[in-house]
Amino acid sequence: MRTTTLSVPDVPPISPYVSFTRTEWARLGEEPPTPLTEADLIELRGVNDEVSLREVSDIYVPVAHLLSLHVEAAQGLYSVTERFLGNLPAQVPFVIGVAGSVAAGKSTVARILQAILSRWPNHPRVDLVTTDGFLFPNEELERRGLMRRKGFPESYDIRRLVKFVADLKSGVSSLSVPVYSHLQYDIIPGEEQRILSPDIVIIEGLNVLQPRVGTPVSLSDFFDFSIYVDARLEYLRNWYVERFFKLRDTVFQHPESYFHRYAHLTEKESRELAITTWTEINERNLIENIEPTRERASLVLEKGKAHGIETVRLRRM
Repeated sequence: MRTTTLSVPDVPPISPYVSFTRTEWARLGEEPPTPLTEADLIELRGVNDEVSLREVSDIYVPVAHLLSLHVEAAQGLYSVTERFLGNLPAQVPFVIGVAGSVAAGKSTVARILQAILSRWPNHPRVDLVTTDGFLFPNEELERRGLMRRKGFPESYDIRRLVKFVADLKSGVSSLSVPVYSHLQYDIIPGEEQRILSPDIVIIEGLNVLQPRVGTPVSLSDFFDFSIYVDARLEYLRNWYVERFFKLRDTVFQHPESYFHRYAHLTEKESRELAITTWTEINERNLIENIEPTRERASLVLEKGKAHGIETVRLRRM
C-alpha cells in the first residue's frame, strides 16, 4: 500500500511586533518645534554612546512622534472616563518605562527622548526618574548581603518604587524621589528629586518591565508605554569593558569616587576586573532578570555592533 506524505508549508512564527529597518522607521517622524543641536547631544550622551544628529532624526524623532500621539490619545481617554464618573479630570502624567541591560545605553535613550518630547507644545513638562534612586543604601545592602547583587531585583526598595508610580498615576501633584550618586555609588542622604505636576514621566532602569516582584502589582502595570533597548550579548560585554576603561581614566580618578581604588590599575588588570564583573554580575542579571522582560515592551530598539540602533520593533497586538 502506497503512503502519501503531505508537505506542509513553513508557517512563520506569530509575533505581536512589526519590524522596521532604520530607513523605514525614519520615514515616520515629525520634527519637533525645536530640534536638538550638537551641543544638546554632548550633554545627553552617556559614556561610550556615540549618538549622532542623524540617528536622532532617523530613530528618536519618530519614537517621540509616536509617543506624542499616544499621550494625546491617553489624555483624551482619561478625560472621557472621568467625565463618565462625574469627576473633574485631574492632571495625570503619561508614564513611559525604559529598560535594558547595563551598558546598553538606555540612560542615553531616556535623556534624548526627554529632551525631544519636552519640545512638543502639548506636553512641555517631562521628568526623568531613574530607578537607581530606589536602590537600598549600601549600608542596607551590606546588612542583607546584597552588595554583589546590586542591580538585581532584590536590591531595590520595590514597594517604595511601586508606591511612587501608583501615586503618580493617582494624580498626586507633588512627589519626591531619592537621589543616587554614581560617584559615591550610593544614595545621598537627605537629597531628593522633586516631581511637580509633570505631563510625562520617563522611568528608566534595569528591571522596570519585570512582572510582580514582592508586591501584588507590577511596576509596569502603571506604564502607558514601554521601551526595551536591546543588543547582542557579545556587544554588551564589549561596551561594558570599553566603558570601564573610560571611567577608569575619568570618574575613577576623582578622590571621592567609590571606585577610586581602580584608577591606577594596569590595562591587563582593568580588563580582567571588567570581564569578571560583567560575567559574574551584569551578564547573570541580564540573562536571569532583564532579557526575559524584553517581549513585554511596547517598542524594542535593537542596536548593532557600533552602538547605533539598526532595527525597531513595534508591538501592534
